[in-house]
Amino acid sequence: MKQHIIALAAGIALMTSCGSVAIPDTYTEANSLPTIYPDYTNVTVPVNIAPLTFQMDPAAEEMVARLSTGDEEIICGGTQVIPDEDDWRRLAEKASGKAIKVDVYANGEGGWKHYKPFEIYVSPDSIDPYISYRLIAPSYISYEELTISQRCLENYDESVIYDNVLCNTEKQGQCINCHSYQNYNPERMQFHARQNLGGTVIAYDGTIKKINMKNDSILSAGVYPAWHPWLKLIAYATDKTHQSFHVTDRNKIEVFDTSSDLILYNPDKNEVTNLENDPDEFEVFPAWAPDGKTLYYCSAHFVKNDSTKSESNDIVSRYREIKYNIYKKSFDPETWQIGPRELVFDAAARDSSATWPRISPDGRFLVFTMGEFGYFHIWHRDADLWMMDLQTGEVRQMSELNSPNTESYHSWSSNGRWMVFSSRRDDGGFTRPFIAHIDANGRAGKPFELPSAYPDYHRQLLKSYNIPEFMRGPVTIKPQTFADVLKTNGEPPVVYVDSIRP
Repeated sequence: MKQHIIALAAGIALMTSCGSVAIPDTYTEANSLPTIYPDYTNVTVPVNIAPLTFQMDPAAEEMVARLSTGDEEIICGGTQVIPDEDDWRRLAEKASGKAIKVDVYANGEGGWKHYKPFEIYVSPDSIDPYISYRLIAPSYISYEELTISQRCLENYDESVIYDNVLCNTEKQGQCINCHSYQNYNPERMQFHARQNLGGTVIAYDGTIKKINMKNDSILSAGVYPAWHPWLKLIAYATDKTHQSFHVTDRNKIEVFDTSSDLILYNPDKNEVTNLENDPDEFEVFPAWAPDGKTLYYCSAHFVKNDSTKSESNDIVSRYREIKYNIYKKSFDPETWQIGPRELVFDAAARDSSATWPRISPDGRFLVFTMGEFGYFHIWHRDADLWMMDLQTGEVRQMSELNSPNTESYHSWSSNGRWMVFSSRRDDGGFTRPFIAHIDANGRAGKPFELPSAYPDYHRQLLKSYNIPEFMRGPVTIKPQTFADVLKTNGEPPVVYVDSIRP
């Protein structure tokens, strides 16, 4: 459904207008930039992005904004600035490689004020037309009310890929997660369903099947998938996951594994092999390099106590000791032979924990999330984005992207010039997608919040966005089709083999 339909409110015609609006005749000059929401002051945006809408924060009685470049301009007024899509597209194309100047006038106590102008830099680097994400309430008891949704970045169209409720019953619920695509291709995707009618759904060039991946030789069904860039091969983690809830800690919840391994899965042969299964290592978050010759992943060394404590209680009492490092393994795409593990980044030596490695499409930069401990950094307020230059080995904190709150779940655009990530910077409670330009040297511009048809859409939505992923186009398979596949028994459990093969 389109955002402008679900966000429509009474009296919206009085809130904004871009036609007969005029700049106020009299006003005073303010010695500051306007405080607007979302904060689009001096950001860099792709030339094909949807119009940026915004409002004063707190809201003004009335405002007028002039957006201009060269001899092209848009003037909008009301209580919100909502440019017409066609007008915005013409303006952005004219400003490509340059900037849009924004003058804001707001009417409040003391009359009209003209604020210092700011610029919106328009990069000629386009962005993939779609992203997808999990929309979930930030509650521990309503996780079954969630969707995997997709959004067109060139306008505000949003639609559901799959909805949990399609397979829920009065007594049995479902939890969907781990949506993933092969090389940004929406026709080659997978997601996993837990609980009722659980299984892994794999869609590949028009065929859809459900896999029951559980096997006596592996810990669990596959999670955190990583498609090989072109081979029909998926790396997964398998795990035994637990949660703990805090009463006074600022991090409300801790998610941790009591065991975790890595596997490789060949969908054509329905075969799986253990890739890493050291009982003293928690291996997780596989990620392929774009050339298909290296598999990165995270692993934490943790020796369980030989005591009367249960396995989970032992980890609960020591969870701050768990520190993940980043490793890699070589891979031969011709023979599917896999090399030994090599240390890439020793986060534990910094008394920290590194997770979610993602490699730029040119293979040069590795971006990861780092926090004090653990691996489920979406719940850790200290989690920040870091970058490693794989050519030089330099590692730096991406201060231009980070905030005092959580940054996590990042992914690269297909051209390597944009990154989308989840952040709790707005209010500390909800993760929302932010997008930033990344230049050829790995430097990021100021991130901007995913544009919406109305500026306060995200504040009204009250949902968190998890795992935003870029896509070259939309998923066209209907949600009910996925539900019908999930309602089948699926293919038998996978066959365990000693080594994966083409």
